[in-house]
Amino acid sequence: MPSSKPPAGESAPPAAPATPEPPEAPELIWLRPERTGRGPKPAHSRASIAAAAIAIADAEGLDAVSMRRVAAALGAGTMSLYNYVPKKEHLLDLMLDAATAEYDFPATPATPADDCREGLYRLAHQQLAIMRRHPWLPALVIARPGIGPNALRYTDHFLAVTAPTGLDGTTRMEALALLNGFVCQYAQYERTAAAGAKWQGELVGYLTRAAMSGDYPHLAAAFATAGPPADPDTAFDRALHRVVTAILAPATRG
Repeated sequence: MPSSKPPAGESAPPAAPATPEPPEAPELIWLRPERTGRGPKPAHSRASIAAAAIAIADAEGLDAVSMRRVAAALGAGTMSLYNYVPKKEHLLDLMLDAATAEYDFPATPATPADDCREGLYRLAHQQLAIMRRHPWLPALVIARPGIGPNALRYTDHFLAVTAPTGLDGTTRMEALALLNGFVCQYAQYERTAAAGAKWQGELVGYLTRAAMSGDYPHLAAAFATAGPPADPDTAFDRALHRVVTAILAPATRG
């Protein structure tokens, strides 16, 4: 076998340049262009794909949403859908941002003379209405917070509404998370209560017996002074008032 070394006095030929690795595709779908601008116009769009997925989730729940089901609703092949939405998580992101587009923001959200409390009430009521239209939405918001264009629009509006408070940006972002978390949990509770009437009835009976046992005096006192159950909207407004009051209170450090 001939030697691989060059003859004495001669230098080795330069090595061939390494083939550069292709750039890794961004993980976030919002960093991926919807289309490159080359070739024919795509048959589908992210908006139409999200709308088809939302229609399935509204009718049958989030677990019914799959790439196959969405592709069938659009009259497309399942594999062709991956050209638009590379994976299921991206589909969920598109659905969440499409639902967030349902907010109706005023053109001028806040000035120093405006009442921030009313602005927060308006946002919370809109969010609850959207989540009632899409019962699958609260769980998705909690599990996979949205950062798409419409979610950023919502965030910017919230910061505008709370700007007159004088609170710093970090505190206002924490307030946004607090308000969102409250509305999501309330909407989720509503859905659970509506779906489990038998469970709810048993729970009330169980707590009543526990209060009457004498083992839980504070629970018994709370039951004794409680009025009749409020309707869902009244209960929401009452709790919302407390949450917004906490958000607008001056921040203190212990």
